[in-house]
Amino acid sequence: MGQAPCTGAEVAVHPAPIAWGSSGHPSSGGSMTPPLTSSPSSLKRRGFLGIAGAAGAAGAGAVLLGAGAAPVASAAPAAPGNVPADPFRLGVASGDPLPDGVVLWTRLAPKPLDDDGGMPRRPVAVRWEIALDERFRKVVKRGVEHAVPAEAHTVHADVRGLRPHHEYYYRFRAGHAVSPVGRTRTAPAPGTSPTVDFAFASCANWEQGHFTAYRHMAGERPDVVFHLGDYLYEYAAGVNGDVRTHHGDEMNTLAEYRARHAQYKSDPDLRLLHATAPFVVTWDDHETDNNYADLSPENGDAGQGNDTTAHFAARRRAAYQAYWEHMPLRRLRKPVDTALPLYRRLEFGATATFSVLDTRQYRTNQPYGDKWQVSGPEQWDPKATILGDEQHAWLERSLSRSRSAWNVLPQQIYFANWDAVAGPDDGGYNDGWDGYRVSRDRVLGYVEERRIDNFVVLTGDVHNNWTNDLRRDFERPETRLLGSEFVTTSITSGGDGSATHDPGRVYWDENPHTKYYSSRRGYVRCSVSRDRYTADYRVVDYVTRPGAPVRTDKSFVIEAGVPGVRDA
Repeated sequence: MGQAPCTGAEVAVHPAPIAWGSSGHPSSGGSMTPPLTSSPSSLKRRGFLGIAGAAGAAGAGAVLLGAGAAPVASAAPAAPGNVPADPFRLGVASGDPLPDGVVLWTRLAPKPLDDDGGMPRRPVAVRWEIALDERFRKVVKRGVEHAVPAEAHTVHADVRGLRPHHEYYYRFRAGHAVSPVGRTRTAPAPGTSPTVDFAFASCANWEQGHFTAYRHMAGERPDVVFHLGDYLYEYAAGVNGDVRTHHGDEMNTLAEYRARHAQYKSDPDLRLLHATAPFVVTWDDHETDNNYADLSPENGDAGQGNDTTAHFAARRRAAYQAYWEHMPLRRLRKPVDTALPLYRRLEFGATATFSVLDTRQYRTNQPYGDKWQVSGPEQWDPKATILGDEQHAWLERSLSRSRSAWNVLPQQIYFANWDAVAGPDDGGYNDGWDGYRVSRDRVLGYVEERRIDNFVVLTGDVHNNWTNDLRRDFERPETRLLGSEFVTTSITSGGDGSATHDPGRVYWDENPHTKYYSSRRGYVRCSVSRDRYTADYRVVDYVTRPGAPVRTDKSFVIEAGVPGVRDA
């Protein structure tokens, strides 16, 4: 299958929460998730403006059709009185901001777990507005999108004409209903060098814990959140944990993937974070199927839609469609058949360029049957690829064209060498870059030969915190340092974790490039200026019950022009 090329620079900064305190910070609240079977009032926004849902004209000024408006079906949009009550139960979000714009997202779903979300089988006109203040006294843009059944009545409004590096508030109206207010912020202008504050996270398993870390991330008020995959898990109810229970069987159909996305977005901590800061998203495997590679599923289970390539292609098509529907992504990223062009470049002025990767959609199958701690010549197969040729060439162009101080790769899987076997054998992690060593060598070789400065990789997937320095040859610690990798732990996956900072003597002996390990849950907070990159590992001590406090477990600094981490 060919790749759809991704071009263009997209950038990210702030959206808003479900309740803002007088300080401008999101107000705190409990982490218990109201069940989707409860009355609509159990999910109402708290502490926001008491906006009456008048459905008339949205005030003075032209009402513009959103740049990303969906094609309108032949049926007329539902009249205001025909829009079901409380359609904004899944909240609001923004994402992929540019210096002059941002994507605004919502989904109309008064009954989120129903196949149709509780919506009529016709388009619905959804008005959006964006303002300089949370009371919407200074509205600067308005528009209309048509939410259609074929897209689960989602909205992806691509708003342009905004000011760089500026905070805005936004909301939606459908019929007589008004959404929660969100807050967003555009990216810095080209050539400017403000400090960029962001956080990144991955691996949130509903059944294994509460999303308390998301609430703490919202309290940080980052400029942007990078979510590096495993935003949700595909497993059937009761398979993966007992803290909370998934709805339904293992996902296979479009309706099942939509319902699982809806269940995850019913979590108040996740909704709060989406409304507080814009997301830049990329997926890993569990949004579709554990450890899949291109059109190769994890297993041949017919009940999961994995028994033939055609059946898995249908499953992947459903997963990709539901993912696009439920993320704040531009319409240009809407899936075509089984392909969704997700890799992209985001520029934050002259401070940082982020080249967001997709290591699932285009990869060849894992070597050695995806076995752990097995190494050999299959890992060096020159025909094996983790990015695909087109994405790899795109990455090299992105790195070579960058004029930013920092060159950052937000991506999914463990990048550094991960040798878990004592002695001369190199026991690798074959679902990670260890399984695709020619691909990794090509990336690091390009960084070395083109002298790409201040190279940083951001990683999720493995449910623990790690920090690694990067060399082209990990077996020779005397060789030149090329950059560093920050690996975030999970939000909940793996349960509470433990207090240990020791992965075992073999890891320290076999991986001298590894500088830190922790198995608690949490996220990584980063602050980046032209001169310095600071990373704080923020952890919570438990997720199996709500309300855990957050603390900084470890901090690292990289000085511009001096590769390698040091203690802050």
